[in-house]
Amino acid sequence: MDGALVARRFLELLAREASAVEFEGPIIEARAAGADPATIEELEQAKVEALRVRELLKRRARREAELSALYDTAGDLAALRDLDAVLEAIVHRARQLLATDVAYMTLHDPEQGDTYMRVTDGSISAKFRALRLAMGAGLGGLVAQTAVPYSTADYFADARFRHKNDIDEAVKEEGLVAILGVPLRLGQRVIGVLMAANRSARPFHQEEVSLLASLAAHAAVAIDNARLLQETRNALEELSQAHRIAREHGDAVERGALAHDRMTSLVLRGGGIEDVAAVVTDVLGGSLAVLDDLGRPLTGDVGELDSGVFEAAQASRALGRTVRRGDLLIASVDVGGEPLCTLILRSDDADERILERAALVCALLLLFRRSVAEAEGRVRGELLDDLISRPDSPGLTDRARRLGVDLHAPHVVVVAKHGGQRERAAFWASSQAALRHGLAAGRGDEVVLLLPGENAGRIAQNVAAELSASLHSTATAGAAGTAVEGNVAGAYQEARRCAEALIALGRAGDGASAAELGFVGLLVGDGRDVRGFVSRVLGAVTDYDARRGTALADTMAAYFGSGGSPSRTAEAMHIHVNTVTQRLDRIGKLLGDGWLEPERALEIQLALRLHRLGHTSTP
Repeated sequence: MDGALVARRFLELLAREASAVEFEGPIIEARAAGADPATIEELEQAKVEALRVRELLKRRARREAELSALYDTAGDLAALRDLDAVLEAIVHRARQLLATDVAYMTLHDPEQGDTYMRVTDGSISAKFRALRLAMGAGLGGLVAQTAVPYSTADYFADARFRHKNDIDEAVKEEGLVAILGVPLRLGQRVIGVLMAANRSARPFHQEEVSLLASLAAHAAVAIDNARLLQETRNALEELSQAHRIAREHGDAVERGALAHDRMTSLVLRGGGIEDVAAVVTDVLGGSLAVLDDLGRPLTGDVGELDSGVFEAAQASRALGRTVRRGDLLIASVDVGGEPLCTLILRSDDADERILERAALVCALLLLFRRSVAEAEGRVRGELLDDLISRPDSPGLTDRARRLGVDLHAPHVVVVAKHGGQRERAAFWASSQAALRHGLAAGRGDEVVLLLPGENAGRIAQNVAAELSASLHSTATAGAAGTAVEGNVAGAYQEARRCAEALIALGRAGDGASAAELGFVGLLVGDGRDVRGFVSRVLGAVTDYDARRGTALADTMAAYFGSGGSPSRTAEAMHIHVNTVTQRLDRIGKLLGDGWLEPERALEIQLALRLHRLGHTSTP
């Protein structure tokens, strides 16, 4: 057979992209025509060369398609507008180029630490499309964990990766058998996996792995470009917003600075809280109230305030800014966790910064007042400590006079015991001492006051009530008068015993002197005022006996001595039992109801004993 003719036949087969089987045709025809073995050998060699050319052309065509797909993908990236559309195009091209049944992409979820389905092409299972793969689980999880491509011709028979029931069930529902996965990488970081899969067993060649890896690189670039583009848009939006805010802030700052200058100027000229409040209402309008640390108004009135306002004040201190509640703007300032002052502005629309500046100015004014009071309190406390601990120190009277305290006048020493909040209790005591021209000092869990006056019991009750209200906890006060000039130390000890006695008697939160403690007062009081005790307990009866010449006191003594029996009392006194009954009725009218109750009866019996022993003459 002519060589030129043979070459022509094989070129025609190549030109029309004939199948490999058709290249056997010329050889079969030659054998049928009786060609010699040399001719047949020549045709075999020509066939082999033609098939090589055919395979080369086929690979080049495939490569051309791959390059075209990569070029189109690069074009999509250059004109990136919609990230979802670009990723869907990449996955679709991967499926077409690798001629697989399914292609899909998973992305890393940094919050949950796994990967999730981002895009699928050719998938028919809803469960598969909603699948999440933990790092290292399944083929996709293995690729994400190791950043190395993996492929399997038969997924369920491959033991190189960890199988999980939920993943295997989703893969089985999708019908996948052969799977190829390559990592999506940004630098050294894996952000996802691009995968192609078949529903029948098939191997994946290195060229297919390289192609899918190239598409994965484009997908990673697309994702990163989309992120950068979004960040750029966000930055531009934030910059625009920041510009608007800066302009508005500048206007507000200028307005606030003017208001602050006015408030500062007022303070420097000696103005007070009321003057600052007047500036705020002049600038912002509305009505303003300033409350102290206990929520009491220092100036202004915004009507009745509910508990929500004080909760808002607490939130303002915690946040360090103004809090709005309805038509109220609330700015509160604290020091060391303790509230100092609260400003409440009733206004629909006002500059919160100005109110915050005003709150700071008011807080500084109150702190200044507090520091002055504390300095004076320290001086007063040191003097009271010396009067108690070093009463013989020279110059105590002169030091007291310089503080406006006349030690020659009647005074009462009060010892108030409290459960805690030493600083608050000491501040309250110091304030009271300054207001009443007295002295105050803190001593551990108690405060000591030296206050002008003579009614020790009443003063103790007032101190207990007011200190308890200030601390929002129980305070117990004992008191004693300085009967002897300068006897502050002795009065302190007696007042302290009174306070301890009140607590022991279950009367915590009360206030009393020895006189109000009944017979217990005889035990804790230094003066041992027996006459006063007998007079308080039996005075009404003994005075009646003195005026009428009766024997009511003796009748009481006999009645208690006979165990409360009227008949035995009558027998002991040699009188009729009716007389005893009449005398007991008269005693009840003089002493009041309840004179036979155990505690009262005990005091009466003690007073009767002292009266009969003649101790009423004791000074």
